[in-house]
Amino acid sequence: MSRQRILLIGHPDGLLNWRLPLRVLVINVSLLVLCLLLAIAALCYGTLHLSLEQLFSALSGQAPESLMIVVTQWRLPRITMALLLGGALGMSGAIFQSITRNPLGSPDVIGFNMGAYTGALITIILFSGGYYHIAIGALAGGLLSAVVIYLLAWRQGIVGFRLIIVGIAISTVLVSTNTWLIITASVERAMDAAIWQAGSLNGLTWQKSQPAIVFIGLAASAALLMSKRLQLLEMGDDAAQALGVNAESSRMWLMLFGVTLTAAATAAGPISFIALAAPQIARRLTGQSSVTLTSSARVGAALLLGVDTISQPLFAPIQLPVGVVTVSIGGLYLIWLLIRESRR
Repeated sequence: MSRQRILLIGHPDGLLNWRLPLRVLVINVSLLVLCLLLAIAALCYGTLHLSLEQLFSALSGQAPESLMIVVTQWRLPRITMALLLGGALGMSGAIFQSITRNPLGSPDVIGFNMGAYTGALITIILFSGGYYHIAIGALAGGLLSAVVIYLLAWRQGIVGFRLIIVGIAISTVLVSTNTWLIITASVERAMDAAIWQAGSLNGLTWQKSQPAIVFIGLAASAALLMSKRLQLLEMGDDAAQALGVNAESSRMWLMLFGVTLTAAATAAGPISFIALAAPQIARRLTGQSSVTLTSSARVGAALLLGVDTISQPLFAPIQLPVGVVTVSIGGLYLIWLLIRESRR
């Protein structure tokens, strides 16, 4: 790998001393600009097309009330949640791929999102829960599945490949459980579950977004504080412990934050592919040997918003759930990744 240019911020002997690869900075700024452009496009285009002048008038509160409702109450919450959920999935994927040191170490593959899916289904079918209850049920299901997978994979420590294999096995059991829950539910509850499991961003409001915003905000902040430890864990447990990092404790906390991010995103419905692909795309864009949390989050946000923005007019007038599109793309990507890994 070619030597990268380093941007020095501060003074080597001062309190402010940051060394940031210039390529990483350029890529992250470009991703932020891309997210902004996608957000503007999503706000402008739809059943009702808006000009930039109309958009800025609505955002500043100077447009007719009907136009302000379309922009601030219908489109803006959907776009905000697409960015937030995509960022959470991208960061969660980066955490688990770093812990397992395997590009297949995604919550989609390991089964943590399936545990969150089961918890949400139980809340919908057995307790007829609302959006807040679904969010809590998804979080509880994700955490419980993580505990089970961790305990079953434990053999004097955690090995990434064993964690993936155990996760796939538990995920298969949970798929059967989810199928049983749906076929034994009443028609009304089964329809609610079917609508939710499509992974749609339709109908999201600021009120419905509150649980995800709280959980994702707390988990993402905590994960970023441990990003240095995550990079040391990629070097191996022995190297991390030699540098003063408690490997098992750090791994457990990072897994907790990653599962929380996945479960909070699953509360809106299972959305595949983002957590699997975003960290690898970010790693290739930045040219880094390790997966970075911030870059993965920005790629995940851009991916989910981009897919949602493109799929809406592409399949109009049908409002195709974004989860249906991402799982289709993710299936093809997973096949390619499996072939690539088997050849290596």
